[in-house]
Amino acid sequence: MNNKFIDGSSIKELIAGNESAFTTIYDLYSEKVYRIAFRFLKDRAQSEEIVQETFISLWLSREKLDADGNIWLYLFVIAKRLSLNTLRQICKSTDLAEKLFHSVAEGHNNTEEEIFVRDLEQYAERIIEKLPRQQKLVFKLSRVDGLSYKEIAEQHNISPNTVKNHMVEALKTLRSHLNAVDFVYLSLLFFRR
Repeated sequence: MNNKFIDGSSIKELIAGNESAFTTIYDLYSEKVYRIAFRFLKDRAQSEEIVQETFISLWLSREKLDADGNIWLYLFVIAKRLSLNTLRQICKSTDLAEKLFHSVAEGHNNTEEEIFVRDLEQYAERIIEKLPRQQKLVFKLSRVDGLSYKEIAEQHNISPNTVKNHMVEALKTLRSHLNAVDFVYLSLLFFRR
C-alpha cells in the first residue's frame, strides 16, 4: 500500500476510535514517518520519538480528520513539523548542533519530498475535478495554463470580476479540503513556475 491513499472507511473507523484501524495505519506509515524524521535529525532515538509523537497526535486529533482525506499527507506534515521543532531545539544547544552537523550526509535526498509533492498533486487534482464546472475551468486556465483573469474573461465572454469570484471559491474549496495538509504546500504547488 506504499504511497496509496488509505480508504475512507479505515479513516472513519479511526475517527470513531477503532484501535485496529489505528494499528493498521501505524503499520502502513510508521516506517515512512521514521524516514522523514531521520532525514532531518540523523538520530535513531530522536526519529523514533518523532514517530511516537506523530501517531499520538494522530490519535488525539482523530475526530478532526477528513474521512475523504489523505492520511499520509496529514502524517507527513505532523512529522515534518515535529522534526523541525526538534531541530530548532538542537540548534540552540551547541553540543547537539555539532553532533547533528557531523551526522548529516553530504548528499541531499529529495525522495520523500518528491513523493509528498506527487501525492499532494494527486489529492489536489481529485478535489479540483469535483469543483463546479465553471470554477474548475477558471482554475485550470489560471493556474495550469497561466492565463490572466482578463484573458480568461475575454475568452469566455464574462467579466474579470466573475473570473476572480470563481477563483476565490475554488481556492476556498481547496483550502478547506487541504486544511490538515497545510495550505502552504498547496500554494507552492499552484503558484510555482
